[in-house]
Amino acid sequence: MTQAGEAAPAATEGAVLPPLRIGGHVIGSPVVLAPMAGITNRAFRRLCREYGNEGRAIGGASGATSLYVSEMITSRALVERTPESMRLIEHDPDENPRSIQLYSVDPATARAAARMLVSEDRADHIDLNFGCPVPKVTRKGGGSALPWKKDLFKAIVGAVVEEGAKRDIPVTVKMRKGIDDDHLTFLDAGLTAEAEGVAAVALHGRTAAQAYSGTADWTAIRMLKETVTSIPVLGNGDVWSAEDALRMVRETGCDGVVVGRGCLGRPWLFTDLAAAFAGTSARVTPTLGEVADRLRTHTAYLCDFYGEEERACRDIRKHIAWYLKGFPAGSTIRNSLALVDSMAALDTLLATLDPDAPWPGEAAEGQRGRAGSSRTVALPDRWLESRELSEEHRRTIAEAELSVSGG
Repeated sequence: MTQAGEAAPAATEGAVLPPLRIGGHVIGSPVVLAPMAGITNRAFRRLCREYGNEGRAIGGASGATSLYVSEMITSRALVERTPESMRLIEHDPDENPRSIQLYSVDPATARAAARMLVSEDRADHIDLNFGCPVPKVTRKGGGSALPWKKDLFKAIVGAVVEEGAKRDIPVTVKMRKGIDDDHLTFLDAGLTAEAEGVAAVALHGRTAAQAYSGTADWTAIRMLKETVTSIPVLGNGDVWSAEDALRMVRETGCDGVVVGRGCLGRPWLFTDLAAAFAGTSARVTPTLGEVADRLRTHTAYLCDFYGEEERACRDIRKHIAWYLKGFPAGSTIRNSLALVDSMAALDTLLATLDPDAPWPGEAAEGQRGRAGSSRTVALPDRWLESRELSEEHRRTIAEAELSVSGG
């Protein structure tokens, strides 16, 4: 993709951060694609990798451009080899490192899933989800509710690290600040994860109660960086641009950034990030025609992923508004694209867009995806009464692996 309407990149003093090291993996650009349900499948990761490669060419970085993590996969579904979970752990032949995020509330099931990935050579990196704020997850004690139970958190992390160590597969942890402002867990969890041997920890600077509302608390990321000192600490939350990422590093001292909603409909953000961290001012400013081409490519990759054109077109519908944000495309064409059911129909509709419409600048920047509002977190009964796991809660989490869909 061309960088329309911009001056030639100006070199600065050099790389902003050194390469990110996750176990034995060297990530040239210290950027991680956050796992997002229904988004970070093999097709989307391929698109992001292509842009990361462009950024590496601009900045001259070495090693993998960024770390691109799969959608969250439920350990129980993986152990049972459900068709969808097996699809979700697929990687392209040139995808390296192969990164998979696991969700679990049970140490034995988490261990079994990790053992499968390691022994069958299906992953080069495992990330553990302790950040999901979705009610159906937290209601069973999972996701961002789980670190409140210190013994359970330690057992899950330790089990997966132990399995990964059998073949030098590094394990990382992604988490939130805590359940709410009165029940913070990130410092305890960070120290426990470090002691259990994880290769890095990532913190989303929001509580579960915030979901995606409000502003991410970057001071918490700085606190975690000051507390966890022997492994990389990554920051997540409100990184909408390369400039945001650079500011996060300056303000928190973090070793890299995790990008989620900022790249929705904007996979070229990985070009910007790789260039920015390499110390150049190069930024991608595509025309509407170039954006339309990327949208079509994304759909084609989804066709390959699903093996079904109709399913791929249903999937791309949710991306339409993100791709077209700020561009002069009327409601009629937007609504029609949101109902597209074939590649032929997609091509016909995209052909009606003005290919020369320039990058709209500020109108296309900023928040992407729904922010929602703060809420009371759904939790198992009496979950907050103790930091240790009761027998009642052991029974609750035993059921959770069966009831939370991740594949």
